[in-house]
Amino acid sequence: MEISLVTAFLGGMLALLSPCSALLLPAFFASTIGTRLQLLTHGATFYLGLIITLVPLGLGLGAVGTLFVEHREALIIITSLVLIVLGVIQMVGLGFDFSKALPGNQRLQQTAHERKGLLRTFLLGAASGVAGFCAGPILGAILTLAIAQGSVTQAGLMLAVYGAGMVVPLVILAALWERIGSRSMRLLRGRGFSLFGRRLHTTSVVAGALITGVGVLFWTTNGLVTAPSLVPSETQGWLQTISSSVSGPVADILMILVVTAIILLVWSASRRSGRRRAQHETSDIPKDTQQ
Repeated sequence: MEISLVTAFLGGMLALLSPCSALLLPAFFASTIGTRLQLLTHGATFYLGLIITLVPLGLGLGAVGTLFVEHREALIIITSLVLIVLGVIQMVGLGFDFSKALPGNQRLQQTAHERKGLLRTFLLGAASGVAGFCAGPILGAILTLAIAQGSVTQAGLMLAVYGAGMVVPLVILAALWERIGSRSMRLLRGRGFSLFGRRLHTTSVVAGALITGVGVLFWTTNGLVTAPSLVPSETQGWLQTISSSVSGPVADILMILVVTAIILLVWSASRRSGRRRAQHETSDIPKDTQQ
């Protein structure tokens, strides 16, 4: 599970840095959002939009995965082969766009560009989670791993971590956008190169190698069961103790309160943004026109 989460986070980062996007999202956030506090607010809103799309997708695939728990050996073989194939597809620069298979996603993207403020950021996040030709194999690999978890909760968590992998570097890059030099920018964007007469890209090759490596590891470790732990056993025991102590009705109520607080924060910030925009538009009207 730990390796799956690390893979999901790295997959989100590589999806953001994929050749098709070419750092468009960090550039957009850097150019349209002022202070760093506003950037954090918009980053949180963007992440909320991402998980609204990604987590239900992960929960659904996790539910499908539970149907094949009794056929674990076959599931491990199929998952490993799919991951290896997707990794090769990613490395050679091929791809596909999941958003075209989801009804209403193109309309959602159009609506996002028509709106302003936090609502635009939220809709942009909801549309960006599954969009992108170059990032298609990466998301496909994460979804494949989500099915293989055999757990609804773990699959949903994987997709939430994938979204975090997109948001964390997005906010950092947007905050440091004016300080990033041309050399660092070229490094982040990667570069193309030719191999055996085919044009490849470094970011796609790295992402594909990661997916292929996870596929091989998934096969050789019985679905990551025998894979080495990335977290010490003492830490795992502590986390399990904490999670068991906060389970139950109290945790459910706290979760509802947190979600409600996030919704109220977005709504309040959206209203303030609307009022400021209205005041700005009013101030731009000539005084003789106002009279």
